[in-house]
This record gives sequence, C-alpha cells and structure tokens, in this order.
Amino acid sequence: MSNKIVECVPNFSEGRDKKIIDEIVEALGSVDGVDVKDVDPGEATNRTVITIVGSPEAVSEGAFRGIKKASEIIDMSKQKGAHPRMGATDVCPFVPVEGVTMDDCVELAKLLGKRVGEELGIPVYLYEYAASTEERRNLAIVRRGEYEALPQKLSDPTGGPDFGPTEYNDLVKKAGATAICAREFLIAYNVNLNTTEKKYAIDIAFELRLRGRSARRGNIKPFYYKGDIIRFAPDFFPCGSCDFNGKTLDELEKHTNSEHGYSIVDMLKGEGYNLSDMNKIYGRPTKKPGIFPYAKAIGWFVDDYGIAQISINLTNYYVTPPQLVLEKTREFAADRGLIVTGSEVVGLIPYQAMLIAGKYYLKKQQKSTGIPAKDIVEIAIRSMGFNDVSRFEAEEKIIGMPKVSENALVKLSVADFVDEVSRDSAAPGGGSVAAMAGSVGAGLASMVANLTANKYESEEKFIKVVALAENAQNIKDNLVKAIDEDTDAFNEYIAAKRMPQKTSQQQKKRNDAIQTGLKKAIQIPLHTAQLSLDGLKLSKEIAEIGNLASVSDAGVGAQIALTGVIGGVLNVLINLGEIADETYKEQMKSRCVDLESQAKELAERTLKIVKDRIKQMW
Repeated sequence: MSNKIVECVPNFSEGRDKKIIDEIVEALGSVDGVDVKDVDPGEATNRTVITIVGSPEAVSEGAFRGIKKASEIIDMSKQKGAHPRMGATDVCPFVPVEGVTMDDCVELAKLLGKRVGEELGIPVYLYEYAASTEERRNLAIVRRGEYEALPQKLSDPTGGPDFGPTEYNDLVKKAGATAICAREFLIAYNVNLNTTEKKYAIDIAFELRLRGRSARRGNIKPFYYKGDIIRFAPDFFPCGSCDFNGKTLDELEKHTNSEHGYSIVDMLKGEGYNLSDMNKIYGRPTKKPGIFPYAKAIGWFVDDYGIAQISINLTNYYVTPPQLVLEKTREFAADRGLIVTGSEVVGLIPYQAMLIAGKYYLKKQQKSTGIPAKDIVEIAIRSMGFNDVSRFEAEEKIIGMPKVSENALVKLSVADFVDEVSRDSAAPGGGSVAAMAGSVGAGLASMVANLTANKYESEEKFIKVVALAENAQNIKDNLVKAIDEDTDAFNEYIAAKRMPQKTSQQQKKRNDAIQTGLKKAIQIPLHTAQLSLDGLKLSKEIAEIGNLASVSDAGVGAQIALTGVIGGVLNVLINLGEIADETYKEQMKSRCVDLESQAKELAERTLKIVKDRIKQMW
C-alpha cells in the first residue's frame, strides 16, 4: 500500500440480502490496492456500512464500482428501513488517513461526484468539506425528506444536485440520489440500552445531539418527550432551555445568546424556518439544543440484538469523544430508570481515540496512564462495553494501531531472541541488543513510577510520577522499534556492498549507496544511545522519589540503560571507518564522547542514590 492512504466509508441502502451485499463488497474490492476493512450490515436499519482503505486513486475507483453495482441491484422504490436514506448508495465519504490532506479528499469527492453524475446518471449532492454552499455542509439538510422527497427536491432550483440529472426519471426512481463528501474521521457509535422501547432511545438521543429537539414544558421528567410542546405565538416567544418568555424573536435571541450561549435564530434556520414571515412561525415549536457539538444521534430498535439503541455519528472525536458521550448517556439512562449495557463501533475507530478513552477511564480510577498502549486500549474496550452485543476484534476494528511484522525480532521470545543473537550471522548484533537494553531500562523506570503512583501519597506526587511513567513508556516503545531498525539498517548496508561494480557508473552508484547505508546504520544506534540516556535520566529521577521498596529496580534500570548508551555509541564508532565525509565523522565522534560522558556520570550518581536509600532499610 502506498504512503498515501485514504479511507472511504460508503453506506448502502441494503442490510438484509446477503447476496446483494456480497456483490457490492466484491465490486468495491475489485481494484488492486483497495483493502475492504469492514462490512457492517444492519437488518433493522436495512443499511450496510462498508469501510475501504488504500491509495486515493484506487479507493476512488473502488467507490465508483461500488456505487455502480448498488444502482444496478438495489431498487429504492421498494426499500424500507429505520435509517434515513435517499439512495442505493446513500453516502460516500472520503477521509484522510496518511499522507493526504483534506483538500485532497475534497478533490476526490468532486471528481467522483462528477463521474457518478455523468456516467451513471445519479444525482449527486456534495456535503461536509466538499459542500458547494455553507448550508449543504450538514448532511441532515442535504438528506431532508429522504428518498421520498426527491421528485420535489429535483424540480426545485434551490434543491438541485451538484452533479447529475435534475429531473426525476426512471433511473433516479430506482437508484435515488447519493451524497459524497470529504470529512474528518467519523466514528459511527451505538449505545445499547436494557429496553426494547424505541421512544426511550430517541428521547436520550435528542438530548445528546447538538441539533436538539422541539422544546417542551410540563411533564418532562423523567421522559422529556411526554411534556407539552411549546409553540410560538404573537407576543409569545418561549425559551426551550428555561422558563423565559420573550415578546419578540429578537428578545428571545438576545436571551439565548447571553444566558445559554446559543443562537435560537441559527437553530430555527437550520430547521428550515422562514424567519422573514412571522405568520409562518406562529404555531411552530421552539427549539432546545442538545449537549454535544459534532454529534448526530437518533434512537431505534434493533431486531438483531432485541434491544433499543442510540445511534450516534461523531464527526470530531477530539472535541466530542465517544467516552464522554457514553458517560452522559449513562446519566440520562439512570434518570429514566434505564441501564446502558454496553456500546459498539460500526466500522472503524482511530487508535488515538482508543488511547484517549482508555486514559480517561484510568484517570477516573486514579490509576497511572503510563502503562503499555495495548493495556490502555484494553481498558477502553472493557470500560465502554465493546463486547456487549458482538465481539470487538481490536486488530480489525482499530485503524492506525501499530502493527509488527510476523518476522520481526521483537516477535521472538526472549529465548529465541538470544539464540538468534548467538548464531554466526552479523545481525542481529550489538546495535539491536543495545536498543533492547535501553528499552528494558526505560521499562523498569516506568514500573517503579507506576508502583509509586499506586500508593497515591499526594496529588502533586501522583501527577509527577505518572508523567514520568508516560515518558518512560514512550522511550521504551521507540527503543523497541530500534531493535529491528538497527538490523534492517545493517542489512541495507550489506546489500549496498553487494551491488555490482564492473563499470565506473556502477561503482559510483555502489559507493553512494554504501555511504547512504552507513549513515543510516550510524543514525539508528546514535538514536538508541540518546533515547537510552533519556531513560537513564528517568531512572535517576524515580530513584530519588520512588517507593523505597522498589528503588533497587530503578538502579537496575539505570545500569541497563547505561548499557544501551554505551552499546549505541560503540555501534556508531565502528561504522565511522568507511565514512568519506570527514566533517560528519568528527561531529559523530564528538557526539559520542558527550553521550558516553553524560551517561557514566548519571549512572554513577543514580547508583549512589539507590545504595544510600537501600541503607535506610537496614
């Protein structure tokens, strides 16, 4: 797969017929370079969400083939389901993952939209970052009225598509319309309730989503929907968030802005209210916003699971992360006598979102977040109940999770790694062993910090040792990577040495490759030495303030981190012999002297601190 990676998550209006779903999946994955990551059909919603990733060109072609196939085998005039929809391919978003900008994805959306409109005769609406107008950024507005509204929408000059036909013909009747966009990563997130009552799920969903709901008063607790809708009338412009009643819309607008921090005018415009004619507003309900920006939510009953669910789209997980939505849902559910039994991710969830969630729950438990990343992910999975209704396979569901190749050195057991080092091959050698030593040293520093955090002597000390543990984990992880990087760099250098050298051109090419390979073979152990020194500094710091019972571990960590520094330095020096650039050689020599000097001094001071503290136990 190329360094440029795009995710595409087309949603198809069929979730029941496996044959149709399989044909669409086959079409999407028929392009070289496209990886079908997830297929998530829903019987009640009659909708399938499919996630593909790959290079921009491959993913665009795959998406086109999927849209084409769906238009051929799905008949929208006969389609029914719980999920809003307006076409056989309802939405088709492009998401930047790696080496790709949002502007790149906007261009992909526009090119695909033009092609679908012209070649397939399907009306295409652009939304989110690709939207042609500000109003059309919102999918809910683009899809308003759903499939059934297409005849009227297409005949309205303001409702016409960005690409494709503007008349309602037989082809459109069958395929409907498609919305294509570029957007940030969307987490499709469902929260499960211990009820079969769809109204209860809807009631909570409307509290969560920023769009909110029609405002009510009276019997609104515990179930808000049971209250009486409050409507605008002459000289009566009520607030949906409190008991205030204004005499004009301007008066209400000032109130909602100053007291509640939102614009009722913007909310009403978003709901399609014509604010130029007050007579058309009288009798219509006022609105009350929900809690979370970047959250769209509805409630439904899922036959597959036999429960009611709150279905939520989170379009910016940094601002509105799933764990905060889940915790607020748990509060709303408890107020209504309900229980959240778990939650599920439809499609994929970013690795960073899982780390953020795991750390959130660790902090709530007053536990250290300076633990291995896989443990943090596991905390998130358990805390959010991802295994409630189906098995959550982390390697399949989490995008961006670091992966280690099966033949990597770090995949070996300790015994197998030592055996591999002992064989009569030059790699893995001292550079990989130095990186391993440094990683173990940083790991011990983290261990002592975590043990100290568990004692929780004071808030100030807790924060300090947790930060130290997190830093040590980061150093450890980077040194673990260097175990294989050092061997890989040496192998590249050997490959350069074996290049042909019969002609002067071949000799130059070989010499250039050798010099490049040598510098890479130098930079990696140099990085190992620096990281090991950083780990040694943490060993000294935790030796001073860590639990007395674990201070010996900090001392061992310092000594093995020192080995990481010295080992890295030795591997830099031995590779300098063939370097032609004298200035570079002198710089490296000077750097090595400095690193070794600092490390030896730090290790000696740390050892003294450790021994002095151990004497306190005698």
